[in-house]
Amino acid sequence: MSTEKKPLLEVKHLKKYFQVGKKQTLKAVDDVTLEVLKGETFGLVGESGCGKSTFGRTVIQLYEPTSGEVIYDGQAIDASLSANGHREFSRKMQMIFQDPYASLNPRMKVMDIVAEGMDAHQIASGKEREKKVLELLKTVGLSEEHANRFPHEFSGGQRQRVGIARALAVDPEFIICDEPISALDVSIQAQVINLLKELQKKRGLTYLFIAHDLSMVKHISDRIGVMYLGGLVELAESEELFEDPIHPYTRALLSAIPIPDPDAEKGRNRIMLEGSLPNPIDLKEGCRFASRCPHADEVCRKLSPEFKEVKPGHYAACHKAV
Repeated sequence: MSTEKKPLLEVKHLKKYFQVGKKQTLKAVDDVTLEVLKGETFGLVGESGCGKSTFGRTVIQLYEPTSGEVIYDGQAIDASLSANGHREFSRKMQMIFQDPYASLNPRMKVMDIVAEGMDAHQIASGKEREKKVLELLKTVGLSEEHANRFPHEFSGGQRQRVGIARALAVDPEFIICDEPISALDVSIQAQVINLLKELQKKRGLTYLFIAHDLSMVKHISDRIGVMYLGGLVELAESEELFEDPIHPYTRALLSAIPIPDPDAEKGRNRIMLEGSLPNPIDLKEGCRFASRCPHADEVCRKLSPEFKEVKPGHYAACHKAV
């Protein structure tokens, strides 16, 4: 893909399958290949259930991959990596979770929640530990008095800030943001997004930003990948994807974004997908979007399209892509 910057993360043919019952298999992530360049924000979007969160959790090794490669800064992250290697990887890559309440231990005070990573990696203790936590809380827009409170004493936006402080505590290089704003009020979402952008600029962070809100992803991302039923169907620079979407699924997603102009919204041409959503446990041969695609023909129903570069830096998995 792009050679202007060095890839910090390379994912090659990653698969994560789950056994459902005795004989059925759910292909949550199915042969995904992409790279995230150092210092960029890579947005990953798609409908609920498309596999984007599973992809993020598999990359960070919360789930063991079924097959494929995860390469971080030139080092393969697999069973051959030493215990110290895995430990260092877990320090360099952190995650901000979707539900800021469920991801925080309700029995722990914020001081100990934020310091968990520091304790695990033996980064700081005693007065230095306390000082670092208070600095982190200040960094994310909270105050010192918040350190002695429990998660239930905070608003959703404040809890997410605690989650961000916890992720920053071990001084990571790469952060996977798993729908970090979806559980927040719209008025708070922009604050959290602006905080993430500010932290990226100050600390040189790299983000994998997972979301289903395309307008927000456009605002924060340098490049965007679109997932559908476990597979990557399109990938391009943010502006390019919005100006010239190639895959029919991407076009449908973009047409669903509300426009804050009543006249323009009323006169726009929305793409309404018809047909039935395939059973993800029993995917048929051919393009997985064929049953809902208005352009599908016999070739689409029989052959899976190759994920290829259609024009410089713009990739798509579609037989009709030219």
